[in-house]
Amino acid sequence: MNVPRRPPRSAWRSPWRSPLRGPWLTSVFGLVLLCGLPLLFLTGLLSYAAYNPDLSPVNDKTPAKGLLGFYLFSWPTHPYWLYRVNQGVHVTLGIVLVPVLLAKLWSVIPKLFALPPVRSLGHALDRLSLLLLVGGALFEFLTGLLNVQLDYVFPGSFYPLHFYGAWVFFGAFLAHVALRLPRMLRALRSLDLRAELRTPTSRTRPEPRDDSGLVATAPAAPTMSRRGALGMVGLGSLTLLVVTAGQSIGGPWRRTAVLAPRGRNPGTGPDGFQINKTAASVHLDDRDLGAAWRLTVAAGDRHVTLTLGELQAMTQYRSALPIACVEGWSTQDQAWEGVRLRDLARLVGHATDPPGVFVQSVQRSGSFRAVALRANQVRDPRALLALRVNGAPLSLDHGYPARVIVPNAPGVMNTKWVGRLTFGATDFGSPA
Repeated sequence: MNVPRRPPRSAWRSPWRSPLRGPWLTSVFGLVLLCGLPLLFLTGLLSYAAYNPDLSPVNDKTPAKGLLGFYLFSWPTHPYWLYRVNQGVHVTLGIVLVPVLLAKLWSVIPKLFALPPVRSLGHALDRLSLLLLVGGALFEFLTGLLNVQLDYVFPGSFYPLHFYGAWVFFGAFLAHVALRLPRMLRALRSLDLRAELRTPTSRTRPEPRDDSGLVATAPAAPTMSRRGALGMVGLGSLTLLVVTAGQSIGGPWRRTAVLAPRGRNPGTGPDGFQINKTAASVHLDDRDLGAAWRLTVAAGDRHVTLTLGELQAMTQYRSALPIACVEGWSTQDQAWEGVRLRDLARLVGHATDPPGVFVQSVQRSGSFRAVALRANQVRDPRALLALRVNGAPLSLDHGYPARVIVPNAPGVMNTKWVGRLTFGATDFGSPA
């Protein structure tokens, strides 16, 4: 009597029995991430540079960055849509890659729980890089998604956590690519993509066994083809693109952004466009912004105090500029009207080549109630202290009585409820 041989104990206990797992499928997901993650990292670095963190401590949310800020440069004002496009790509791409990242983690999960956990020094280093890669990816995607959804729950500021986490993750990513790229290329050549896309579930077979540890030793019967797995991940990414990208594209596409908090209809009329921070949320009311409001313009020992009426009596200019936020949402171009920043600099002695300016809001608490702007931002003729938008006075939530609007600047750098402009002094600490 022949008794069937029992599978090896390790295979018999293994819960990882999917016949789809293998180096080829893992490499397909890896190839998509290899293309997408560097772009995600690059747009993130550019987003950080847009805050001009090396200009003033008040702009810098990561003061201990050291050499990690080696690439910083003076953020330009041309083209005026650059930050809007950059941040839209960064946020939308990060969301779209979520199904691919999860699929990649699913495909390699047997490696994450392989025993023994460490077999040699080289294996220990490989496991450490894998831990930093997986942990860093989950941390970056999770903090980014929570910030986009305006439900940030991590202790500490989003900016330093996301910035430093990005460098840790990308360092581990580069090490992983250096170690695994040759194997990935061999795996991609092991199966024909077009053939796999034509293979139904009934003819799906496990990949050939190798030393990768990804192929199941006792595979279960397939319930899905590799074509189905790739299609499911692709459909997930496409769905996320459709329900998210509208917050950055704007126009009629904004109504499709059902998963983006700033994709909802913000209302109609001149002030019917998105905001993040309301006057009530920062405890401002008519006592701060009513008839008693004054704007102080200063440079050195020169000071000029202006009422709203005096600002309105100055020459008014128009600029068509969007508001674009770090969360990925942006508006269409809005028609702003107000006084040029360089004209205000002229009032305090800077008739030509005005310097940078330190902008302070009457807001007493919260982040970004003061920012420093570079000289190139002040000198741009489109940079305004705006008093009106789309033909009407600013609403309270859009910064009444006066707000800054600068081309190609993050939304938080366009300070609302401005109370003071100090030209020629940008090296200020954080406001008290």
